[in-house]
Amino acid sequence: MCQHQPPCPTAESADRESARLVAHHPEQGWSLLCNGVVLFEDTGELLPDGQAIAPHRLLHGSPVMTAA
Repeated sequence: MCQHQPPCPTAESADRESARLVAHHPEQGWSLLCNGVVLFEDTGELLPDGQAIAPHRLLHGSPVMTAA
């Protein structure tokens, strides 16, 4: 569990990505957050319960769609 004060957001929180880094491996493309979330460089996530979250941010060079 998180020992930070104030505590980091839980893995179930909408702001879970704002938890502190525990391990950072840019050469492998992932980071481990204090709340147990594995955050991938493509913005995908793996939650502690095994749930996978698909990449959800625009990456450089991605097409932008606008409403008509």
